[in-house]
Amino acid sequence: MKASPADQLLLLDVVDIDRRIAQAESARKNPPQAARVQELIARRTTLGRELAEKAGARDDLRAELKRIEGDVAVVSARRARDVERLAATSSPKDAQGLEHEIASLEKRRSDLEDAELEVMEKLEAAEAAAAEQQALLDEVTSEGQRLSTEAKGIVAQATADLATLTRDRAAVAGRTPADLLALYERLASRGTGTAVFTRGMCGACNMTLSPSDLAVLRSTPDDEVALCPECGGIMVRTAESGL
Repeated sequence: MKASPADQLLLLDVVDIDRRIAQAESARKNPPQAARVQELIARRTTLGRELAEKAGARDDLRAELKRIEGDVAVVSARRARDVERLAATSSPKDAQGLEHEIASLEKRRSDLEDAELEVMEKLEAAEAAAAEQQALLDEVTSEGQRLSTEAKGIVAQATADLATLTRDRAAVAGRTPADLLALYERLASRGTGTAVFTRGMCGACNMTLSPSDLAVLRSTPDDEVALCPECGGIMVRTAESGL
């Protein structure tokens, strides 16, 4: 295929733009924060479930403490009433019964207060555990929000870059011979590159040409498109190619 050296150099501009388009498209579809954000979403789900369990245990202890406090209040009120009745009675029999009941109520109140202290200690630990879990959840949520914001910014920038690069490519492609551009695109679709030939090496596959292949390349006219004998890619020759 014939193509002037200038047109072949234009092809390098297309290659560079296509490379940048691929990078922008990758950033738009999969910003670097995406994987971490997905990890954080899963982590947040786990932490949220654990927080619900710890908050439930804390709330159960709060309810139990409230019940005990209610029982203590009932027992204390009943004891106070019996003490008043004991002070007012003149019957030895009634006094004996009241004294016995007061003693029982004091024992009951003592037991309840012991239980109250035990539950308060458990509640303190449960509240600390729930608070710690909430702090972990908040930390993960904050990081996720920060990374999501960063990702949205990258996606927006990549989208804008794609629009600019697409226009630039159309402009350069419009100046590139159609048959040369078609050859490049056909090779690119197969994963075959197009690059500058430099110091005996194909820039597409980084293979050094053999002496015989170099001799063939030297004899190839400048306006003839040269293909790498190793990878089949287009080798664009410049003044720095050393031929």
